Amino acid sequence: MSLTFTDLFCGAGGSSTGLVAAGYTLRLAANHSRVALLTALSPARILRVLRVEVVLVDVRQLLVEGRAQLPQLGQVQRTESHWLPYRVLDGEGAPIEYFSGFLRELTLGDASPLTCRSYGHDLLRWWRMLMLVEVAWDKATRSEVDLMVGWLRSAPNPQRRRSREDAEPPGSVNLKTGKPRLRAGYAPSTINHALSVLSAFYAFHLHFGRGPLVNPVPESAERRALLGHRSPIESRAAFRRAPLRQRVAERLPRSIPEPLWEELFTAMGSHRDRALLAFYVSSGARASELLGLRGRHVDWAGQRIWVISKGSRTLDALPASPEAFRYLSWYFDEHGTAGTEEEVWRTLRGPVRPLSYWAMRRVLQRADEKLGTNWTLHDLRHTAAARMASDPRMTLVEVQTVLRHRQLSTTERYLQPRTEELFDKLAEHYARPTPSPRFAVGYDADDIQAVFGG
Repeated sequence: MSLTFTDLFCGAGGSSTGLVAAGYTLRLAANHSRVALLTALSPARILRVLRVEVVLVDVRQLLVEGRAQLPQLGQVQRTESHWLPYRVLDGEGAPIEYFSGFLRELTLGDASPLTCRSYGHDLLRWWRMLMLVEVAWDKATRSEVDLMVGWLRSAPNPQRRRSREDAEPPGSVNLKTGKPRLRAGYAPSTINHALSVLSAFYAFHLHFGRGPLVNPVPESAERRALLGHRSPIESRAAFRRAPLRQRVAERLPRSIPEPLWEELFTAMGSHRDRALLAFYVSSGARASELLGLRGRHVDWAGQRIWVISKGSRTLDALPASPEAFRYLSWYFDEHGTAGTEEEVWRTLRGPVRPLSYWAMRRVLQRADEKLGTNWTLHDLRHTAAARMASDPRMTLVEVQTVLRHRQLSTTERYLQPRTEELFDKLAEHYARPTPSPRFAVGYDADDIQAVFGG
């Protein structure tokens, strides 16, 4: 359904620009050069001349219901500056300085460039919403934050759209892997992340006397008090979520069972892809860490590789299986050995270029489409962790060292029994015959029948 609105005596056209960007059709009435003749007329006279029906459009209500789209203006641009790796641009391509100052502060605090980019996208979404409702960034209140949370809870996520007609619906469960598919909207963790970014942004400007006098993002005073006076030897206290924070379900890591792993490994179409999967499940490296491997980072004699860790950004050694190095040698025999400073993983078709994360993700997606599964690259790291944790000869601290977890509690999650193992044990339990009760010798059968029944 096409929605049309008439701009009456608006003059500057600020709201008109936002509504047009949201998908409405604009009809000008007055105070515009193209229809200056109607300027002296009253609004009622204008409506009679144009023969239009008055429909009051509540943009805020449409946003809360997810029926309005944010203006697709502005972008997050990568820069060559070491102190500002990413910046947010407005609709005219100019940097938004109050965002740049905050992102520059993040970089000075040793945040990674990927964190800067992630924060930039959340700030760009906030800027688009404020432009649509015509509220300046330094005049924003709790009402606008409520509006953003309502839109994120109800609007569809464009990254969840699937063009294939036979694609499984969002939110459904894959019966083969037992993993749920992502739902059509934004995840609760995404909403919480957006709130954290806005809270930090306004706290930064509030420190310098800019922006609203009160941070528009609400926080939990109880949580702040508990964390501020918590002893490290005490257990973590329970507290209520802050207002607007979403409930995030804690899910156990999903690893790939051995039969399905063999099926996935066989579905790989080249030695490069098989080598990648073998390195993932034997070293426990993250997807981006392994893809950044260079020729000098491969230690053939020591059977290990060196990767730049995602969090600390230090060069760390990881052991890998002999099978992974065997497939790597076959991949080098077919496509050439990587030089000292060259990327190990390269494309196999077209111009030779480094294999990106999205290209490797597509390799796994093609295998999923063929097998009817929904495995992800991070499931390979979960599989490596589950295999190490289930080895009785490896201690939990050793598994933590290989996985490079900061907290031992993160590694302890892999000690939970896997769902597939529980199903197998329960199937054996159901198939096992029920043992018949036995009584000591000397009791009469009629007495037992009378006391315990048949």
